[in-house]
Amino acid sequence: MFTQDEIQYITDLRQDIHANPELKYEENRTSEIVRKELESLGYQVISGVAKTGVVGVLETNKPGPCIAFRADMDALPILENTGLSYASNHQGKMHACGHDGHTATLLLAARWLARNKEQLIGTIKLLFQPAEEGGNGADKMVQEGVLETPKVDAIFGYHNRPGFPSNLVFVKPNSAMGGNDTFDVTIKGKAGHSAMPHLAIDPIYIAANIVQQTQGLVGRSKSPLKHGVITVSKFHAGTADNIIPAEAELTINIRSDSPESREQLAGHIENLIKGNCLAFGADYSIDHKHNVPPLCNPPAYADFVLEVAKEILPNHDIEKLDYMPTMGAEDFAFYLEHVPGCFFFVGNGVDCAYLHNEKYNFNDDILSTAASVFVGIALNASRLTNLLK
Repeated sequence: MFTQDEIQYITDLRQDIHANPELKYEENRTSEIVRKELESLGYQVISGVAKTGVVGVLETNKPGPCIAFRADMDALPILENTGLSYASNHQGKMHACGHDGHTATLLLAARWLARNKEQLIGTIKLLFQPAEEGGNGADKMVQEGVLETPKVDAIFGYHNRPGFPSNLVFVKPNSAMGGNDTFDVTIKGKAGHSAMPHLAIDPIYIAANIVQQTQGLVGRSKSPLKHGVITVSKFHAGTADNIIPAEAELTINIRSDSPESREQLAGHIENLIKGNCLAFGADYSIDHKHNVPPLCNPPAYADFVLEVAKEILPNHDIEKLDYMPTMGAEDFAFYLEHVPGCFFFVGNGVDCAYLHNEKYNFNDDILSTAASVFVGIALNASRLTNLLK
C-alpha cells in the first residue's frame, strides 16, 4: 500500500518532529510542516484553527459521506531520557505520548488518499489538532467549526498503546477511555489558635472529611457495574505549628467510564463539599478547571473499524476488547459528542516504556499499520453510509 520510500520519508519526518517538540498551543513548527505537506499533496488547507491546528480537505467530487480523521500534535513538559539520536533538542519538552507518531501516521495516510483519490467517494477531512495534553484542543476545534463546512458525518482517530504487541490493532466498543474532571477547591474557614478551636472554623478538619467522603461517592453513589475513581491529588493548608489556618486547598481528580458514572461522581462532588461546609459554618469556592468527557465508541462504528482492519491488514492481529484498556482521558471524546465514529488503538510494543515516561518512544514500525486502517475506512465509505442512515 505504501512504498518503502514513503515509509522512510514519513519515519524521518516523525523523528524530526520528535526532536523538536512543542507544548500545547505552541505547535507552530509542527503545524507549518503539516500545512506544507498537505498543500504539496493538493489538499485544501486551513491553518490557525484553534490557534495552531490545521485542517486539510480532499474533495473527490463524488457523492458520499464526509469522513474526518484526527491526529494530535502537542508534546509534554517532560525531560527526555531516551538517548535516541533524534532525542528532544528542547530541554524539558518531549514527545512522551506519541503525538509525533500520530501526526506522521495521518500524513502517511494523506499521501495515499491524495494519490488514489479516484478510488474514493465523498469528502476526506484531516484534523491536525493542538493541545490534547490538558488544553482541550478538540473542544476548541469543535467550537471553531471543524465539524462543519463540509459537515462531518463520522470521525476516526487512534492512539498507540505501550504494553500491547507491536502492530496489534484493537477496538473497545462503548466505554473505551475515561473522562477527566479536575476541581480546585478552597475551603474558607476562620483562623484561630490551636488551643481554642471552638473560636475558629477549622478548614483542615472540613477538608479531611471531604477527602474521606469522596470515596463514599465511589462506593455508594456510583453503580457497582460502572467504573470510576476519585483521587485527592493535592492538599495544602497552614503555615504555623499552633495556628488553625483560614483556608485549605484541595485538588480533586475524578475519572469515569461513561456519562452515567460521570454524573454519579463529578455531578455530586459540589453537594458533598457544600454539605460539609454548611455543617461547620465554612464557605468554599470550586473551580472545574479540567473537563474531558468519557470516550465511548458507538458499537456499530467499532465493529466497522474492526471489519475494515481485518480486510486491509489480513496478516495482522485484530482484536475486540471486552475491557477498558485505560482510564486515562482523551479529548477525542469531544468530537464523539457531536458526530459518531471510533477511536481505535495500535500496540506500540510489549516492552515499550509507558506513556508520559521519560524513556518512552513511538514505534515507527506501526506507522504503516495505523495509516492503513485510516485508508481502509476511507475506501469503505459506502459501507459507512449505511451506518449513517
